[in-house]
Amino acid sequence: MIKGIITLSLLIGVLPVQGQDHSNYQTIGNTKGPTLGYATNSGVKILTIGKLHFKDLNKNGKLDKYEDWRLPIEERAKDLVSKMTVEQMAGLMLYSLHQALPSHENGFASGTYNGQPFSKSGAAPSDISDQQKQFLKADNLRHILITTVANPGVAAAWNNNVQAFAEGLSLGIPVNTSSDPRHVTQSNAEFNAGAGGAISQWPDGLGLAATFDPNIVQQFGSIAAKEYRALGITTALSPQVDLATEPRWYRLISTFGESPALSTDMARAYIDGFQTSKGSDEIKDGWGWTSVNAMVKHWPGGGPEEGGRDAHFAYGKFAVYPGKNFSAHTAPFVNGALKLSGKTKEVAAVMPYYTISYGIDPSGKNVGNGYSKYLLTDLLRQQYHYDGVICTDWLITANEGAAPDVFEGKPWGLEASTVDERHYQALIAGVDQFGGNNDAKPVIAAYQMGVKEHGETFMKERFQRSAVRLLKNIFRVGLFENPYLDIEKSKAIVGNPAFMKAGFEAQLKSVVLLKNHANTLPVTGRKTVYIPKIYYPMLKNWWGIPTMPHFDYPVDTNTVKKYYNITAIPAQADFALVFVSSPVSADNGYDAEDRKAGGNGYVPISLQYGQYKAVDAREQSLAAGDPVVAPTVKNRSYKDKTITANNFMDLQTILDTRSVMNGKPVVVVVNAGKPMVFSEFEKSVDGVLIHFGVSTSALMEIISGKMEPSGLLPLQMPKDMATVEKQSEDVPYDMDCYQDSDGHGYDFGYGLDWKGVIHDSRNAKYHKE
Repeated sequence: MIKGIITLSLLIGVLPVQGQDHSNYQTIGNTKGPTLGYATNSGVKILTIGKLHFKDLNKNGKLDKYEDWRLPIEERAKDLVSKMTVEQMAGLMLYSLHQALPSHENGFASGTYNGQPFSKSGAAPSDISDQQKQFLKADNLRHILITTVANPGVAAAWNNNVQAFAEGLSLGIPVNTSSDPRHVTQSNAEFNAGAGGAISQWPDGLGLAATFDPNIVQQFGSIAAKEYRALGITTALSPQVDLATEPRWYRLISTFGESPALSTDMARAYIDGFQTSKGSDEIKDGWGWTSVNAMVKHWPGGGPEEGGRDAHFAYGKFAVYPGKNFSAHTAPFVNGALKLSGKTKEVAAVMPYYTISYGIDPSGKNVGNGYSKYLLTDLLRQQYHYDGVICTDWLITANEGAAPDVFEGKPWGLEASTVDERHYQALIAGVDQFGGNNDAKPVIAAYQMGVKEHGETFMKERFQRSAVRLLKNIFRVGLFENPYLDIEKSKAIVGNPAFMKAGFEAQLKSVVLLKNHANTLPVTGRKTVYIPKIYYPMLKNWWGIPTMPHFDYPVDTNTVKKYYNITAIPAQADFALVFVSSPVSADNGYDAEDRKAGGNGYVPISLQYGQYKAVDAREQSLAAGDPVVAPTVKNRSYKDKTITANNFMDLQTILDTRSVMNGKPVVVVVNAGKPMVFSEFEKSVDGVLIHFGVSTSALMEIISGKMEPSGLLPLQMPKDMATVEKQSEDVPYDMDCYQDSDGHGYDFGYGLDWKGVIHDSRNAKYHKE
């Protein structure tokens, strides 16, 4: 009767000697199988057959195939799908808007508890919000994206609460919680919104790429996965493997640089690290209790944004291919994410970007990648044989804002369609899941559209295919058997000393020494250093919320004091350290004031601090068009317009420091989010270090000589803005690189150690193809 019907007489309670009580959930072990965990208040009981135990998730007193952990996952998923209604499958196809733990009281990731904001509700930080209960129960949603968490203990307790709530509903399908990257040293809006907590800290994508070592990236993935699972997270919305071929794009910081070969190997290593469980942690085929589903992004590569503008906004909706180099951008996906070295074989999920990959579809259609049947079905599914989950980027089905620079929906190519119609078009294109949608109604409406056009059988089978794919990602990480966490163990795992040490070592290996005139570095001994404060201008985040301008030290001075004495008087200093950020164009390529004044709204994105006039820009943009908010704009060129970097005072600070130091050494340390033009200050300083998001401690270890720099540039540094304007957005290595006063070219793969230019197996293997 292993697969047969089990009667109610076979139900037993969990005996104390067999199980372990965790207040709101219990566990019971199987001698030759998984430990099961179930909530004490969910209604789920344990079925016992011989000496084996199973969870009765649908509470029918029988062992259904999907409840039988001995069966293949494919068989279990198909059995569960056969029991699901259209409404339940529609809920499975939702991926929630961002959730904070506890919910914010207003704005982004806000929520209430019994109708009250958190501070007035009396709720615990780990309680489930009103909105979360609503989408779990009424909309059958089972995929939740979390951002900030109060601490690891709160995250683990919330996981147990939300899993118990879901387990008590209908079929007992567990929640698959996901996260954007959490391990960088600095958080920023939206795609690193969970960063900066009590967790091991690593360089951002470009920093990992600067190590030129896939083994470090695989180690990161393995450690990050263990920390994710301790937080209750089972899907990572990463890695971002877009090629950094357009140097002005805002999101380059999270990529692995511009090399197709390096990005491919880094993608494979990252995903193998996240998805692979080993030893006693493995359940089957490499998947197991420390596995995290990876969602690689952004198919087919979001890097070639025209002019560097980002597709989160209508002004940046087009990816262009003037160099006819589309295939290079798919390489990290096709040759990396879909061809893993580990036992899991391929990435669990793929996320298309918002962009319209302009001119790529042979049919001539120009729609966002999440709506493109050519990109999702013809290429990804059929040509490359991918049968995992395809999940849209967040809010592609929502309505766009009132102007091109308003952060709302991103329905590029279907701006004039209804929300329901967009869901239907995405489904027909090949999408399985809708990012940023808590509401099942438009998915159900899309189902009805499909029934009307293709018939009930066609559309039900279409939903079932997506449901099976989605459920497989939940089954194989063990959530159906035990989604619960031991809170004390979670606290011990997240940010433990061994993991912190590994992250710090990766930070050290990611720092690139660009200039070291007359061996200025390292500065050994207890010297005195002058560090100028930096002016931070007002900036607005994704949602238009400003940060007030301020004047402050750019680093943790308490950390610096462990290495050097600090003085505010340059004359008393032995040397100066100037910490700056790479140039930031506050408008990111679009200025509403220019539009109001009669222009098209498009302005340059500059990689230099000082004033820049775009005399070499295109006369006519390669792509244009927005039928709703800017129907008259047919040319997005910004030729001959002028812009100055928002942080131009960083340059002035460098030059002023040079002046007040009266010939004593000046070293500039750049926190870079993308390439920059060094000609404005390089000749005036003695040393230049560049990093991609590391701690003050890592920088001081290198500057003081306790560690030697070993990082290599994962992308080119341009000679000037003219070469930036003349390069093709889709082509790597096509800029004239800056050559410094010591004769070194800041090209891909370049870096110095204390002996000079680094020539080793890394830049021999990964070079300009």
